[in-house]
Amino acid sequence: MSTTDSNRTLSSSDILKQLTATLEARKSASPDDSYVASLHAKGLNKILEKVGEESIETLLAARDAEVSGNNEKLIYETADLWFHSLVMLSHLGTDGQAVLNELARRFNLSGLDEKAARKSESAT
Repeated sequence: MSTTDSNRTLSSSDILKQLTATLEARKSASPDDSYVASLHAKGLNKILEKVGEESIETLLAARDAEVSGNNEKLIYETADLWFHSLVMLSHLGTDGQAVLNELARRFNLSGLDEKAARKSESAT
């Protein structure tokens, strides 16, 4: 886990804030100097390609974890998926906090009720 010094572990909120700030700063960096800037320079389709690639790698790691009982690669691949998803959100002018806000909105909803509401909204 990331630390700011040897005595303090970053909270999830701190990690998201720092990552969001870093992703925003890297948008304007030189594509030759920053992986994130190079993704932005290549455009949304390249970013989506990376999200898709990381999604598949995460699915394969989950299947392997079920068999092996070892979640290490699953966690690694999920981190890659989350990272590239955050790059995608950043490219489109939003961030991970918006996703957390949506999750918070759903927190007291039954998953079945929420799904039924989406179906009825799409039917109108």
